[in-house]
Amino acid sequence: MNDASGQPTLAQPPTRRQILLAATAALAGLGIGSIGALARTEDGVSRTSESIHQEPVFKANPKRVYEVLTNEMQFEKVTQLSAAMQPGMALGEKRTQIAGEAGGSFTLFGGHIVGRQIELLPNERIVQAWRVVDWNPGVYSIVKFEFTEQGSGTRIIFDHAGFPQGKGQHLAEGWKMNYWEPLEKYLISS
Repeated sequence: MNDASGQPTLAQPPTRRQILLAATAALAGLGIGSIGALARTEDGVSRTSESIHQEPVFKANPKRVYEVLTNEMQFEKVTQLSAAMQPGMALGEKRTQIAGEAGGSFTLFGGHIVGRQIELLPNERIVQAWRVVDWNPGVYSIVKFEFTEQGSGTRIIFDHAGFPQGKGQHLAEGWKMNYWEPLEKYLISS
């Protein structure tokens, strides 16, 4: 190669970025990497995270639904109706604990689920830092319950994000079997 004056130029060593891009492209070509990994290399943003969005509807007003989800005695009864607590499931022996203020902790499903209340807006919204105890230490996801009136009932607009990669399907099924279905049974029977 020659520069603008016609003099020969010495080849410059590749930059770190060029090396990383080349290695990522090579691994992707071998089926080892992914386009998501390439995207993270460029700007540090993951475009591969999973999230859950569900909108269950209950035959109770928002005040009642919020109360059940934030009252440890009532939620313990919901827990007992869940698939997770049926015979043969060994999740733990800890009792349900739910703090009623932002910053307070909660322990659910025999101690299998723990976390902190981030925001509690009575009858409107609950936001929690939520984790399964067997996740890596310090790994918390964020769950948000938004309560909206739907006729004489309540629609929960539910979002769950930030959980470990590959856990989405299991968690989505768990919300249905361990929260929404037993909550519906409890609200009908109480």
